[in-house]
Amino acid sequence: MIKTTASILSVFVMTFATSSFAQTLKHEPAMGAMREGQVVFVDDGTCPVGQIKRVVGGNHTKVGGTKQIVRTSRCVPR
Repeated sequence: MIKTTASILSVFVMTFATSSFAQTLKHEPAMGAMREGQVVFVDDGTCPVGQIKRVVGGNHTKVGGTKQIVRTSRCVPR
């Protein structure tokens, strides 16, 4: 029982640890510089105190991509 619980806990921790590897940048990358679905955090002062900008890369044809997926950004808690 204890080994099973420890195994489940370690899988849970590893799953969430990999999502914390998103980069924190001072400036948002140029259009076309991010991969589709890539997540970066941008600390450029545009979000309220205690928040940071989360940017998710798109793949839009207007910036050389192959799909109609636009880049999104929003302020999230730090």
